Amino acid sequence: MFYPSCVKAEGGSLSNFTTNQNVSPDICTKLYQTSTEKLFYLTLAGINANNFKIDEIQSKTGYILFSAVGKQYLATIAKFSSSSAMIKISPVNNVYYFQPGIVLNMFKYIDLNVQNTPIISVPKV
Repeated sequence: MFYPSCVKAEGGSLSNFTTNQNVSPDICTKLYQTSTEKLFYLTLAGINANNFKIDEIQSKTGYILFSAVGKQYLATIAKFSSSSAMIKISPVNNVYYFQPGIVLNMFKYIDLNVQNTPIISVPKV
């Protein structure tokens, strides 16, 4: 599995991101100052950029089911306020013993691209 070189551990090494360990559910949720629609599309792009497999997409309720390293994860996007949205990535089986790089690399991708990808409304024809 490819992990970008720009993702560095704060107080840890790269092997801490690629080996299974108990992950705190607190690191699996992040708030962004962007719309839910933009965060949803950035999450899809992040899954693709990390070479994970998308299993199911439900855009109306804002969730994406994807597989990584033989396990399934659920990315849920929810509106937090009028100008912010929240994402939570959690294992489907609710066992938080997995590679934290899966979640941290997704957030790093969104962090790097959230300001550079404007969503423009397409006019109706």
